[in-house]
Amino acid sequence: MNRFPIYRNRKSTLDDLIAEIEEYTPWNQEEAGAKAQMLRFMKVNPDCLLRANTIAHMTASAWVVNPHRTKVVMAYHRIYDSWAWLGGHADGQADLLKVALKETEEECGLPQSCLKPVSQEIFSLETLTVAGHFKHGEWVAPHLHFNLTYLIEAEEGRTLCHKEDENSSVRWFSLEEALKASTEPWMVEHVYGRLIEKMKG
Repeated sequence: MNRFPIYRNRKSTLDDLIAEIEEYTPWNQEEAGAKAQMLRFMKVNPDCLLRANTIAHMTASAWVVNPHRTKVVMAYHRIYDSWAWLGGHADGQADLLKVALKETEEECGLPQSCLKPVSQEIFSLETLTVAGHFKHGEWVAPHLHFNLTYLIEAEEGRTLCHKEDENSSVRWFSLEEALKASTEPWMVEHVYGRLIEKMKG
C-alpha cells in the first residue's frame, strides 16, 4: 500500500490558498513573521500570484529527499550562482503544491509520477528577498518571494537532467554536503538548515 496521499488537483483559488496558509502552524518566529507578512500582502493584492506584481509575488519550492531522508536534490542556479533547492513562480496558479511538482519535473527531470508528496500540507514557508538581476536580457527589479515549501520524496536511481536556461547542473547531496555546497549563507542558516531540522524532528 502506498503510504503517501494520492495527489489530486485541489481547490485552486486565491481564497483557498489564503485559507491553507492561515491553517499552517509556524515552526518558529521566522515562519510566524513570514506567515503574517504574506497573509497581509495577499489579502490586499489580488495579483499576488503573478510576476506582474513587481513588489512581491507567490512562489513554491520542493525539498526533494530520498525515502531515507538522508539526501536531497539540489540544482546549480545560474542567477544565484549557487547550489539551491528546486521551485519557481506561481504564475497565476493557486495550487502551489502543483507548482512545486511541476517545477521539480522541469528542473531535475524526474517525472511527476515518480514524485511523492509526503503530505499535501505546507512543510514550511518563508519570505525571500530577491536582488535585482537580468533574466533573458531583461532587468528584474529587487522584490520579495512569498514562498511555500513542500516535502517531496523521490527514488535516487533515476537519471537527473537540469533545465538549461536556469541551471547548469543537478544532483543528489547528503544533507551535510548540501549545506556546504550552497554559497548563500543566509539560505543555509535560515532555510536549508531549518528544513533539515524540521525533517529530522
